[in-house]
Amino acid sequence: MKAFLKSLKRQDGFTLVELMVVVAIIGLLSAVAIPNFKKYQAKAKVSEAKLQLSAAYMAEQSFYSDFNMYGHCLTYMGFDPSQEVGNRYYAVGFASIVAVTANAYLAASNSGLNTTDCPNNTTVVAGSTTINTNSGPNASWFSAGKGIGSMIATTINFLPTSTHGDQSDQVNMSFTIGAGGVIDGNFTATSGTTAASAVEINHNKILRMVRNGY
Repeated sequence: MKAFLKSLKRQDGFTLVELMVVVAIIGLLSAVAIPNFKKYQAKAKVSEAKLQLSAAYMAEQSFYSDFNMYGHCLTYMGFDPSQEVGNRYYAVGFASIVAVTANAYLAASNSGLNTTDCPNNTTVVAGSTTINTNSGPNASWFSAGKGIGSMIATTINFLPTSTHGDQSDQVNMSFTIGAGGVIDGNFTATSGTTAASAVEINHNKILRMVRNGY
């Protein structure tokens, strides 16, 4: 027993230098890992934009099959993410729209288009920002409800250039719907080198990352 206790007394602990080396290594690993983790988080948020744009694309295609043109009254068309506003980092919709040519709009009206709920105007209409409240039928863009700190994509300026063709012919039977959101604290502006994330999809189902925003 005495021999055992004596052997314990002879065991050395960590020196101060060894402890400092360990702390320095942990600090170095943290300095590398934390930025990479934040970047991974930001990348994961982009999937939200892609899902929203895919849903909007499907609504456009369904609308086209009914009325032989694309529309900008997204809620009337069946796309209304406003009830999820508190969970969305991305604003989504049209940054600008143009009037549909008279013949195309008349043909759609004759096919049953509700011209009250989907008027032929050139004004972008914001969706509801109240949780669990539906937007008006003519909503053409929807604000985000989440962001980084106080920076949230609550204005249409966060959307990339996105518009709706006048549907006058095959070339102009087009649309580009955009999504923009603040997903990184270093990229919170609406334009420039520190602009927030922006994604878009068009009538050809081409999904494009306009700006990473992280």
